[in-house]
Amino acid sequence: MSKQKKKLGKRGEEEAVRYLRKNGYRILETNFRCRLGEIDIVAKEGEDIVFVEVRSRTSSLFGLPEETVSWTKQRKLLQLARVYLTAKRLEGKNFRFDVVGILLGEDGAVKRLTLYRNAFTE
Repeated sequence: MSKQKKKLGKRGEEEAVRYLRKNGYRILETNFRCRLGEIDIVAKEGEDIVFVEVRSRTSSLFGLPEETVSWTKQRKLLQLARVYLTAKRLEGKNFRFDVVGILLGEDGAVKRLTLYRNAFTE
């Protein structure tokens, strides 16, 4: 992955964390990694554990950022969520998947941020 793409992703995740906190989410962890991959943000809203996938782009020319969360990515996130819940001894807790799509300007300013609650299910 290019340096610029990593920088864009990091900037998007920072904005997503800021937005989620402002809207009542309690951030438990960012960039949870294991051998299967990474979860961008793990948060809690009410009693729900929320696994948040953040997608950032600087243009919608080829579609909106959130449209890139494929079925394959959803299955991967489900596997990662199960690993996280087991590792943190949270089995049996309610959980869901949210997606945050962010369009950033060339200057890094947020042009559009959209939260999709319960974006997909098991």
